[in-house]
Amino acid sequence: MSLDDLYREVILDHYSHPRNKGTVDPADIVREGANPLCGDEIRVSLRLRDGLVEDVRFDGKGCSISQASASMMTELIKGKRVEEAERLIGALKAMMHGEDLIEGLGDLEALQGVRKFPVRVKCATLGWITLEQALAELASR
Repeated sequence: MSLDDLYREVILDHYSHPRNKGTVDPADIVREGANPLCGDEIRVSLRLRDGLVEDVRFDGKGCSISQASASMMTELIKGKRVEEAERLIGALKAMMHGEDLIEGLGDLEALQGVRKFPVRVKCATLGWITLEQALAELASR
């Protein structure tokens, strides 16, 4: 099995069996994001406690890449400090724009093949950018 096949399987697994799908209740913030070019929609809800992402969930519809990426995102940041979530957002965005992978991205490594298709990068980053906006809004309160 090639690396591309393995990555494809990871993406399809997260798409078919999304982790943390739904809405956090009560949530500190709910933020929606959309990619009108392909119809992807994401809603990210999260609850923070003492600087930690206590709970995070996503809901939405769209292509396998956008939905799988959001599933991976929630798995990776749940229980992490806000600063670590922000670092991971930066790492994913950098990876999508051709920079080398950093260690500790887990299933997110499966998304590195997406950067070969620039039109799909927005799909992979939609949930992350929505999360980034939610965290920025919370920080400004």
